[in-house]
Amino acid sequence: VQLVESGGGLVQPGGSLRLSCAASGFTFSSYAMRWYRQAPGKARELVAAFGSVGGITNYADAVKGRFTISRDNAKNTDWLQMNSLKPEDTAMYYCNAIRSRIIYWGQGTQVTVSS
Repeated sequence: VQLVESGGGLVQPGGSLRLSCAASGFTFSSYAMRWYRQAPGKARELVAAFGSVGGITNYADAVKGRFTISRDNAKNTDWLQMNSLKPEDTAMYYCNAIRSRIIYWGQGTQVTVSS
């Protein structure tokens, strides 16, 4: 089982990034996909989620209207489009797949928002 994130980097405030999470080794379509982030000295927090059924998405209040989660089950990939980035969005971003009690994590990709 692998979840591999990519797309992080350094961006100026107001800029955009698109994170990708490539999955392998499990039935991707059966899992809800989530993105978490963890800033230094802070707890890991849920940023966005995309359910496995019905296309239901949820977002943390801090990112609503700026971030969009999407998935393509045929490509075993999901994405997090991040617009209007703010310095407080700086964190390590992790991809997560969950089904019942089974949870998989990626290794993370760093996002730094700074001028």
